[in-house]
Amino acid sequence: MASAQVTGTTSERSHTPACTGPHSRARDWAEIQERMLVPLYQAVYERLEVGPATSLLGFGCRSGLALLLAAERGAQVAGTESDTELRELAQGRRLQVQEDPRTAQSVARSAHSLVTVFEQLQTTPSPGRLVAAAARRTLTGGQLVLASWGPPERCESAAVLEVAQRQAGRTPGRDPFALGAPGRLEGLLAAAGLRPAGGGRVTCPFAYPDLDSAVRGMLSTGLFDPAVAAAGSALVVKELEEALHPFVRPDASVRMVNVFRYVVGERVN
Repeated sequence: MASAQVTGTTSERSHTPACTGPHSRARDWAEIQERMLVPLYQAVYERLEVGPATSLLGFGCRSGLALLLAAERGAQVAGTESDTELRELAQGRRLQVQEDPRTAQSVARSAHSLVTVFEQLQTTPSPGRLVAAAARRTLTGGQLVLASWGPPERCESAAVLEVAQRQAGRTPGRDPFALGAPGRLEGLLAAAGLRPAGGGRVTCPFAYPDLDSAVRGMLSTGLFDPAVAAAGSALVVKELEEALHPFVRPDASVRMVNVFRYVVGERVN
């Protein structure tokens, strides 16, 4: 079975200038950022008792850490990821990950007892279409989990993410907090024909060994891509460093406490 060990360490990269190329961003996600969401993944798996009886499909699974954690519980796992670099990293972890959520029937199973959308809702231009596609891959009687950032007032990273909105120019990216309001995720489930079946909030501290790692990690989320395209990487990195400065601790590490929320939907027919 593949191990959930994260590739590399942040300290190995902490003295390299921040870079925003696709390959660098994918590596930075795998080596720095994805571990920040482990409390979310584990809370969902605990609540839904993920184990050997679970067939799990991760929509937009990125480099696959959430799938590895489910596999360690005995689940059968597969994923979809449209980003080539992230998909190759997941495949390098011996995970079965295909290219496009709309072609999820090409994975080992055409439908699964549990489908998760942990990260992709934050950046997709069409959340409703994405959730509808995920619902089609959920077995009758199965469950679909959607996750998003929580309320901005509960997320210390909100001030940092504001850089992405301010510098995105005329083509702003999606507001990462747009789906965090009460009822928004539930509405997506209902529109896809699923019955909301509870949810929760999970505290996910974002902790980095130094400022450079924090910049790399935040850039790897994809939320800053429109800002980089509009304003250039140098300016975005500069403003990110300024926004992160209040969260730098005496030992030079960076820590921000954030809340994520998730909802569970059941497919009844």
